[in-house]
Amino acid sequence: MKWTAVEVDRTTSDGPDFPSKSRELGTVDGLRLVATGVELVASRAGKVVWRHRCGANPHTAHGSADRLLVLTDSLDYHPWGHLGPALLLRLDTGDRVADLRGQRGAALDGGRFLLGLQGYDTFDTWLHDRHGTELATWRTAGHYVPFADTDDVVVVECGNRSPSVVRLLPGGEVERGHPLREQLVAEPVVLGDGTIVVLDAGVLLAIGRDLRAVVLAEVLDVEDTSRFHGRLRLDDGVLKVTVVERWRGTPLIYSTHHVRYALEPDFG
Repeated sequence: MKWTAVEVDRTTSDGPDFPSKSRELGTVDGLRLVATGVELVASRAGKVVWRHRCGANPHTAHGSADRLLVLTDSLDYHPWGHLGPALLLRLDTGDRVADLRGQRGAALDGGRFLLGLQGYDTFDTWLHDRHGTELATWRTAGHYVPFADTDDVVVVECGNRSPSVVRLLPGGEVERGHPLREQLVAEPVVLGDGTIVVLDAGVLLAIGRDLRAVVLAEVLDVEDTSRFHGRLRLDDGVLKVTVVERWRGTPLIYSTHHVRYALEPDFG
């Protein structure tokens, strides 16, 4: 399906960067997950089911079957920045199954997870089973978009010198699709028909299942991508785009651009 993006409104304000991320990590199988310092608390109907001390600050959780993958930020700075362990937990008790490593992840079926890491000479994605055992690896990393109906996984690459949108293939191979201008794109959103919307260097792209791209809209004129970072959110058919622009020569001052688009199917 083809899509069009109709701009609804646009505002720009000067001030601080993105607000701090919510400590609520979402709900998995009816369990509400909240980070409290280095502790992850799981509750149901207002009652605490379990607590797990992560030894680092949990920031993202992915659930599959009876397993939970928790990504964390370390308390101390080290050669990998603030990368903390990726913890594989039992969903019912919060008991730790394995300590893994990765910056971004995704849940597949059967308690399996993808984890990816880029930096230094590492640019890899690993597939782990419900015990944390490594099953496969690919030479790519970024934001993961799994499709349950086809068992496909698309990766919107981050951190590569020549990033692109790729598909994971058996045997550790990848199929390369549309190239990207920006090395660290925002997390994409996925529309109901599987179209992936990516913000790349100020341009909204619609990526189809064939990994080809169509330009939806030009949000901003971005020349130096290192001064810009964005965020996408889809809410009832309205795509909310936030782009934070660091001023030239004044690194602590930002302009924040908020643009809303109505996404409509194009039957023409």
